[in-house]
Amino acid sequence: MKKKICEVISNYRTPFKDPLILKKGEILNIEKKTTDYPGWIWCRTKTRKKGWVPVNYILIDKDKAKLLQDYNATELDASVGEKLTIEKQESGWAWVRTRNGKRGWIPLENVKIIGKK
Repeated sequence: MKKKICEVISNYRTPFKDPLILKKGEILNIEKKTTDYPGWIWCRTKTRKKGWVPVNYILIDKDKAKLLQDYNATELDASVGEKLTIEKQESGWAWVRTRNGKRGWIPLENVKIIGKK
């Protein structure tokens, strides 16, 4: 699959400076199932760290969730005009790579697709 190239059309600054970095099989506590972010659930780890996790990455059993794959919640700060490579998309967000190799999530509403690689 060809990767998409996008350009940042509005600045994004992450509010989460200490992201969740989780391994497949970890058990999470679900804090909020219904959120303003469709496709995402607010979870807490056994070490009490909290963050957003994609619904597609977990198996839900009541108020617990089991991670089905490794997950990194790192978000990237991005500025207007910056070019990024989209490596995958999930529920309104894109996992991107900068020109200098940094990776993280950015809201799709902050970018426009400008081509393919």
